[in-house]
Parts: sequence; C-alpha cells; structure tokens
Amino acid sequence: MISGDIYIKEKSMCGFAGYAGMKEYDASVIRKMTDKIRHRGPDSQDAFVEGGVGLGFVRLSIIDLEGGSQPMFNEDKNLVLIFNGELYNYQGIREELIQAGHVFTTHTDSEILLHGYEEWGKEGLLKKLRGMFAFVIFDRKKKTLFGARDHFGIKPFYYYHKDGTFLFGSEIKSFLAHPDFQKELFEEKLPDFMTFGCIPGEETFFRNVYKLLPGHYFTCENDKVNVKMYWEPTFDINENQTIESVADKLDGVLEDSVNKHIIADVPVCSFLSSGVDSSYVAYELKDKVDLTTFTIDFVEQKYSEAPHAKELADELGIRNIGRKVSAEEYFHDAEKIQYYMDEPLANPSANLLYYISNRCSQDFKVALSGEGADEMFGGYNIYHENISLGGYQKLPKWFRKAVAKVVTPLPKFKGKGFLIRGSKDVEERYIGNSNVFKYEERDAFLKKKYKSRNPLDIAKEFYDKVPDLDDVSKMQYLDFNMWLRQEILLKADKMSMANSLELRVPFMDIEVFKTARTIPAKCKVNDSNTKLAFRALADRKFSKKSAERKKLMFPSPLPNWMREDQYYKMIKKEFKSETAGKFFNRKKILQLLEEHKEGKVTHSIQIWVVYTFLMWYKAYFINNGDLDKIEADCAH
Repeated sequence: MISGDIYIKEKSMCGFAGYAGMKEYDASVIRKMTDKIRHRGPDSQDAFVEGGVGLGFVRLSIIDLEGGSQPMFNEDKNLVLIFNGELYNYQGIREELIQAGHVFTTHTDSEILLHGYEEWGKEGLLKKLRGMFAFVIFDRKKKTLFGARDHFGIKPFYYYHKDGTFLFGSEIKSFLAHPDFQKELFEEKLPDFMTFGCIPGEETFFRNVYKLLPGHYFTCENDKVNVKMYWEPTFDINENQTIESVADKLDGVLEDSVNKHIIADVPVCSFLSSGVDSSYVAYELKDKVDLTTFTIDFVEQKYSEAPHAKELADELGIRNIGRKVSAEEYFHDAEKIQYYMDEPLANPSANLLYYISNRCSQDFKVALSGEGADEMFGGYNIYHENISLGGYQKLPKWFRKAVAKVVTPLPKFKGKGFLIRGSKDVEERYIGNSNVFKYEERDAFLKKKYKSRNPLDIAKEFYDKVPDLDDVSKMQYLDFNMWLRQEILLKADKMSMANSLELRVPFMDIEVFKTARTIPAKCKVNDSNTKLAFRALADRKFSKKSAERKKLMFPSPLPNWMREDQYYKMIKKEFKSETAGKFFNRKKILQLLEEHKEGKVTHSIQIWVVYTFLMWYKAYFINNGDLDKIEADCAH
C-alpha cells in the first residue's frame, strides 16, 4: 500500500480501479476492487489511499521490469497516476520534457503522463500521445481527478456516478467490491442488445455505469463529473490518389507502427488467421522478432483457418501453433466468458479470442493482432453494396420505393432483398455490421414493451456528421464509432486480459489513421474485392493467394453445434428457465431454437444473442459476479 509519503520504484500495467467521494474507507476496499481484476495484472498489486480517494493497480510486467510502480508520483508527490496501456512515442516526449527541466525517476512510458500534464495541461498532453491508453491523475492539493481514454478505445474505461460516489476502472466488475455501488440492471437497454448484440453509446447494462468514450477525457471536482471530447475520427478524402500510391504510403507507415508496437522487455508473438490483416502483421514481424504465431483450429476442418495459416507460416518461415476448440468447452465456458466481458457481447468470436489468448499466454505476455484493418482500409464485404446496388439506384427514388412497397408483403423470392435494399439510401439500410433482431420484429421476442430508439436513429447521429462523404466512407465512419469500439476492440481487450495477455493492434494507430482517412473509395472496394490498396501492398510482401483471400469474419461451427442434442438441450434448458421468462417471450425464442434444430433455417446468431444475455445475467445477477460460483456453475 502506498500512502502520501511513500514512493516505490516499480512499473505496473495493465488494470486499475479507483473511487472518490466524501466517505473514507480503509485500504481493504481498494484492495478488494483490484482483486476483482487481478487477471489483468497478476505480477503485482498496489494502491494509494488518501481521504476519500483510493487508486489501485494490478501489474503485468512488460517494460522496465524492475522500475516504476503505480500508483506513480511526480517530483513533489502532488500528482498521483494510474495508467493502463502503452505509449509508443514516449521516448521522444520524455526527451522533450527533460529539456524543459522535468526530472524522471524511471524509464517507463507511464511517467511522461505526469510531467506532460504539468507542462502542457489536459488537452496539450493528449494531443501528443500515440498509443493505447486509459489513465487517471489525482491532484492532491486541488482534490481533482483527470482521466482520459485513447483515440480509438483500445483500452477500456468505465465509471459510476451516483449519490456522491464516483467509481472508475478498467472493468465494471471491480465496482462490485465497493460498498456504495448499487448494482442494478438497466433493463431498458435490452432492445438495443437484441439488435446490436451489445450496447451502443456510453451507457451499459448496469444503471449509472458508463463507458468513457474513445477520444474523451473527464474531470471530477466536488462530485461534479465533466466529460469532453478531445479527438474524433474524421475523413479528408484525396480523390487524386491511386491504389499504388496509397500502397506506397501505407508501406512506410505500417512498418513504423509495427516497430513501435513491439517495444517490450519480454518476447512478442502474434495471432494468425487465414486473412490478409494478421498475415501482414506476421510478415512485418518475421525479421524483427523470433516469431511464433497462434491460430484457432477446429475438429470440423471445413471451418478451420489453420491450414491456410500454416501455409502462410511455412511461406514466411515462422512457427505456427494451432489451438483446437471443441463444442464442449465452448458451451462449458460461456458464462465465465461473459463474466470476463463485463458487458454482454453476443459476437461468437469472443469465445475464440478467449481460447487463442489462453494458449498464447502460456508462453507470452504480449501478442499482436490484425484488428482494425477493415475499418481503416474498407474491408467488410458489405462495403461492396454501393457497387452492387449502383445501377439500380440510378433509377428514380420514387420508383424504387414504389417497387419495394409492392414486393415487401410477397413471399420470399430471389431478388426480393435487392429490390428492398436498393430502394433505400445507405443511411436507411445500414446500421453497422450487426443487425440481429430487426427493429420491426424484436418486440415480439421480448416479454415487455420497452421504450426504445429505432436503430436507424442511433446510426443517424453519426451519418449526420458526414453528409458529404461517399457511401463506403460513411459506412466506415459508422463502424469506427459503433462496431469497432463496442465489439471489435472490446472483445480484443477483455478476452486477452482475461488471460493476462496484452494484445496490441498496430493497425489501430493514430499515425496509420492519418493516411487511412485520405483513401478514396476507388482504392478501398471494387465489384470483386475490398481493402484494395492494402491488398496491393500485401501483394508485394507475400503470395497473392494469401493477400487476396476473402474475409471470413472468424468462422465457427456454432450453427451446427447448436443442432447437436447435447448443446440443443443445454440451450433449451436456459430458454425455458425462470430467468428467460422474466425477459423474453419463451414461446418465440423456443420456436427459434426448434426451427434451427430441424434445419429449416439458420437462427444461430439470434439464438446466441438470447443465450449470451442469459449467461451474462446469470454471472452478474444470480452468481453476483463471484468467479468461484461462476466456475462451479460452469462445471455443472
């Protein structure tokens, strides 16, 4: 425990928790809060307590293994820091601050935040940072807190504010240990979850618990919390560029990003799928580190990316280790995985990320991955749609709307979806990569009628900011602000840190974005492929077969597993449960399951959304966030 006049030299990463309020608590409270997130930092644990403020940290040792503990102090010990993340340009900032007269006591990236805040203030500091980060600085004299989250939301940050209590941390579960936290389900968010498979925006499924959004910072003084944006992703398209000229620019900026992301005093590995994104990361790493790559594998080989990954690994001359995932463990661990997620997430690939992270963590503390390339360079298959609908959309809109009105009530036929979607502008047809239960049908599956927003209205807030962008860039912009932050980066952090593994994402770099934001649509998609400029660059590095391989979106045998008696019965038991009856129309969700079991249609994603919520609810509201109880529950 660190008190006001003790300073320990040791560096700490990768999770924090804290509180501020009028009440004073002994050290046991902050210790219990950080105990809940010990998986994020099993190497050490420490805290600062003074008056009504507590700051706690758990450490995963990556850089300066013997120096620079957190909570960390500035020279006069007035400022106290807790920080989660990596700052990839810290060495240059450190030299700048030394020239300005600041005295450093460690070689860590963390310490530049304290001195940078002293030198440049809040926004001045944030403008200089390159990396993934979430941090809080406590000013002991002014009794104020200042904290921020990185540009893209790579690192999580949650806070709770009610009745004079302000809690904050890397994971919501740490709040459960604070005596003033009132755990309450924000049930009105269920319709949003049914559509998106997660909760968009700053709210969560816990009432009065919020996400500090990416590119935002907060200040807290006298129980008043003020949140402000300091950065947002904006596009500045340069139509004069060609595929090859963009590839030339990306070549240098991506190599530089990978170089920055491998700074560590421990060995680094990488994930490797069959896709071009992780393949490119592996290519950049192969001559920089003694590289081992890890790939998800299945007994059901038609879903496995392992053979393609092994083929590329052999081509590049690197090691590749497959991690086979079985249906038994996938369902066995469902509740535990939702516990680690904090917020329920119905993306089936979250479980796969958990298993590959678990395998990596047996030998490594740091892994690199390919998240973010699709948002940066235009990689999702749906981005083709503006081309496939292009000819039809040249017809008058009134005519297309009239056709859609006629065909909508008709039985399903080939081309019906094309005619309906072709009648709509991108703002009317695209709410992001996840649209599970459609707005017009989801209420039928719920027990209650909730007052909820149309998903189109949620998306509209972002579309309204970029009215002049082309359709592809509009979809990218929406995905940057929704899918990327609330699904892709959320599961990447939570599933890796659940296994004490730090996952770094070199495509999600502010310097990479400076190039990506200028790429015109013609260099992103055509009628047959996506990420054109990025693939052109990959073509220069490794085989065209690997560079041009279509995106698979982390395939899994889940639809087939759900039809097997063992797992069908497991899901059916939950769908018939008292908990399911509290929230869902049991007849309707059981009908989904039966139709899927019979093979008439595939409802696997809809089933998984409901099942995921039930697993998450069981973890936090039946087993009360007690990991021992959750694991015992999983064992049965």
